[in-house]
Amino acid sequence: MYPNIPNLKHTDTGNFFLIAGPCVVEDKVVPLEIVEHLIEVTEKLEIPFAFKASYRKANRSRVDSFTGIGDWEALELLSEIAKKYNVPIVTDIHTEVEAEMASHYVDVLQIPAFLCRQTSLLQAAAATGKTVNIKKGQFLSPEAMKHAVDKVRYFGGKDIMITERGTTFGYQDLVVDFRGIPIMRENNVPVVMDITHSLQRPNQPAGVTGGNPELIETIGRAAVAVGVDGIFMETHPYPLYAKSDGANMLRLDFVENVLKRLLAIHKAANTEL
Repeated sequence: MYPNIPNLKHTDTGNFFLIAGPCVVEDKVVPLEIVEHLIEVTEKLEIPFAFKASYRKANRSRVDSFTGIGDWEALELLSEIAKKYNVPIVTDIHTEVEAEMASHYVDVLQIPAFLCRQTSLLQAAAATGKTVNIKKGQFLSPEAMKHAVDKVRYFGGKDIMITERGTTFGYQDLVVDFRGIPIMRENNVPVVMDITHSLQRPNQPAGVTGGNPELIETIGRAAVAVGVDGIFMETHPYPLYAKSDGANMLRLDFVENVLKRLLAIHKAANTEL
């Protein structure tokens, strides 16, 4: 099942789709390097691809954490990327005002996991007519995501996705319950597996989120095997120097080989015996 997103290519292949990019627009150079590489890879592998980058990061642990280069500057850059590379764009929103503002620049409005129950935010996103990607709260069951989907539909939204990103386990860890993927697909919307944020180690004493990036492919393999529609990942050429979420990103030059292996599993999982 594919989302209804403008300019999403290769939807005739049956491959899973990919939402990928940096965590945040951290300057005006790195996003271009990332999108060019991802387009080259996904064209070669015939994977439907949408570029993701937050124009601003609102959910940060420390007051001195990087939040962005400026809302308008970042949104303009995302719009330029969409036009130059003919690629759909996904970005986070945090308030009702942001829904309207960002909708003029991007194709998909993403609801952060911590905000997935905010009725007014879901209403505002639905009102834009854009595709809405709801990230499942770390505190919610897969069954409970039905209500978030129903809210968007009630307010007129027609194109919806759900993204799994792990469930809180104690204070400083997340786990993934893969039973949630078929459960959430019962809502008749595409279900995406976030294979990078699912490996976060939140609430660290230093105020910087940790992660287990060495397990990114492990989460991806399991998700593809159980029938996920799409893969979400954050990637960066130099994760150690990324200004947000570097501890759980996939290095950009690893992306192609990881996707190749996930495609092999996808093919096997969808081959009739």
